[in-house]
Amino acid sequence: MSARETINGVLVYLFNEIWELEEQAIITEEFKDITNNDMHVIEAVGLEGNNMSAIAKKLNITMGSLSTAMNSLVKKHYAERNRSERDRRVVNIRLTAKGRKAYASHREFHDRMTDAVLAHLNEEQVKVLAQALENLTDFFKNYGKES
Repeated sequence: MSARETINGVLVYLFNEIWELEEQAIITEEFKDITNNDMHVIEAVGLEGNNMSAIAKKLNITMGSLSTAMNSLVKKHYAERNRSERDRRVVNIRLTAKGRKAYASHREFHDRMTDAVLAHLNEEQVKVLAQALENLTDFFKNYGKES
């Protein structure tokens, strides 16, 4: 098997495996009423909160899709909405105590995953991996945008 085939196989495997493992790790008995997608919306809201436009941009989804997800999170008491006093068109989102707890659970999973990878690498390997992952991120950000 060529290095190219190996890399492709690993990337496909990791994408699927991370999604499944993340769901198992963070959608616990305590958070069984939300999905993995909901958890990523919670992460995009962040501990400081954010407005709907910024959250949609961060997630690269439409305002309509975000509104649907946010309706569910508000109904389940993970987040709350408030209109800006300065500009009533702006809707600000903040996590509730329950939402902040879910955020912390999600962050813990990602920290454990990163720590597990870094534990087996020396400083030079970490730099090479970081550069490779930045290149992969650039590919995904620009995919379909080339003329």
